[in-house]
Amino acid sequence: MPRGRSLVRRAAYRVDRLPGRPSAGTKSRGACVHSHMDASHRTEPYAVTLTDTAWRERLNAAEFHVLREAGTERPFTGEYTDTTTEGVYACRACGAELFRSETKFASHCGWPSFYAPLAEDRVEYLRDHSIPGRPRVEVRCASCGSHLGHVFEGEGYATPTDQRYCINSVSLTLEPTRD
Repeated sequence: MPRGRSLVRRAAYRVDRLPGRPSAGTKSRGACVHSHMDASHRTEPYAVTLTDTAWRERLNAAEFHVLREAGTERPFTGEYTDTTTEGVYACRACGAELFRSETKFASHCGWPSFYAPLAEDRVEYLRDHSIPGRPRVEVRCASCGSHLGHVFEGEGYATPTDQRYCINSVSLTLEPTRD
């Protein structure tokens, strides 16, 4: 089986098998960036729920585009791409703690990479068919539904999980560890 197809199959299996996750995340997003924010796949509302107007007041234009419209920041431009500061990375939209610096690694892909979230209940996964012929697994904040990035599996990085959470810097804030 070609390597790319194997990755997709494993990623799709992971989405379908996550504990406590609804299986209705199979809806294709198509070309519309707004449709990914449709929370109909959830059985309960997000802990943090705001109107688009309130999100626009809270976030700057770039943050709103990535977090609420599933945009992507340009590679190698993000604030946290190469940082090695120890601490906790939180969702820029709602402040939920998502990743620890101990799981961040240098993937050289252009975005901050982590091999695991702080806890599985901190993020949610959805199939992403926004690029025709290239299905991916989207990662969102489980507290507010904001787009964080994507998770890839089986790429051969020397990490404990063999996964790469490719996360937009603009989706995160870093709270450095205090000495």
